[in-house]
Amino acid sequence: MLYALSDGLFYPLYYVVRYRRRIVRRNLTESFPEKGLPQIKEIEKKFYRFFIDITLESCKLASMSPAEIRQRMRFVNAEAVNERVRQGKSVSVYIGHYGNWEWVSSMPLWLEKNITGIQIYHKLRNPNMERLMMHIRERMGGICVEMHKTARRITELANRHEVCVIGFIADQSPKKREAHHFLPFLHHKTPVLTGTEKIIKHYGFEAFYLDVRREKRGYYEAEFIPLHENPQSLPDFELTSLYFRHLEQTIRRCPELYLWTHNRFKHAEKLETIN
Repeated sequence: MLYALSDGLFYPLYYVVRYRRRIVRRNLTESFPEKGLPQIKEIEKKFYRFFIDITLESCKLASMSPAEIRQRMRFVNAEAVNERVRQGKSVSVYIGHYGNWEWVSSMPLWLEKNITGIQIYHKLRNPNMERLMMHIRERMGGICVEMHKTARRITELANRHEVCVIGFIADQSPKKREAHHFLPFLHHKTPVLTGTEKIIKHYGFEAFYLDVRREKRGYYEAEFIPLHENPQSLPDFELTSLYFRHLEQTIRRCPELYLWTHNRFKHAEKLETIN
């Protein structure tokens, strides 16, 4: 029933409301200069269909049982994370706005019991929506922590010698005054957040990337991929670069599953040549 509703909402959203279509078209055109306009339009329409799907899927998470979400959101190679946890090592997981990132909040269902699972997020301005999203995101055992409170919460856990697994959606655009480091990403010289890398190195965390695939409508698979066996040995910003290279590969594999309505490149520079 939800997907029937989603199909019905596509036409008014895409053709009448035209929600952020200018931003989406610009993002796609600049990110894939090798594609012609017919290909861009095809990706664009597929994206809007998917965008409505994940909006309704995220609402459905408010009532889904743990058993059902485990069937619909499968995590592959979770044992690699659990192995580090059993060794007393905390783990950071790089996540992107790709696939259904809200359903990724079910990750604690696949981890060792009694392990603190944390999701870093931006607080919403609307207090009612904030309470609703907190309820949805914490239903499967995770704890939501505001971005500006991240260091304090991790320090508290470290002082108590508690092992944790933390998910960072690290592809957000930094504020202009905080744009200190740039990387090539989707044919742009893009400002990136580097806080996740700093936390990993400072606290000695393990580093994983979560590679998400959509198997079919309403079913996803997310694979934990180790980014480096010793993140602390890498030069500054190399871990962040590894993450963005993985994310770009994921996006190019199936571009309509990325969040193109976000003005990701507002502080970026378009590259003149294709890497």
